[in-house]
Amino acid sequence: MSRIRRRRGFTLIELLIVVVVIGILAAISITRFKDTKGKGYAAALKSDLKNLTSLQESYFYSNNQYAPSLATVNFNPTDGVQLSISEASAGGWSAVATHPAAWPLTCAVFYGQAAPVSPAVNEGMIACQ
Repeated sequence: MSRIRRRRGFTLIELLIVVVVIGILAAISITRFKDTKGKGYAAALKSDLKNLTSLQESYFYSNNQYAPSLATVNFNPTDGVQLSISEASAGGWSAVATHPAAWPLTCAVFYGQAAPVSPAVNEGMIACQ
């Protein structure tokens, strides 16, 4: 009697197909993940500008002028966000926000008689480019 030995396992072709499929799925998910991070950075920029708007209005209510710096209103931007007040007076204010990892994304806003800061073109509307 001869014994037939049956081997159990995967063939080389089956293993190669699995590796290729996993590689394709990884390539798709990495590009989606990069897009998600970019949207997160944009949301952080807009959120910080909205929060600064609220603080500026509170400061104006108390002092009849807008705060010239972030330290004046005790504002700490989100980690990584670089926020600066371009102009501030009794007539209005403007600010610009960027994030190094979201380059070249820049968001800006202006209020009142302050000069518009690119990419903002409408008063009170946060614009990003």
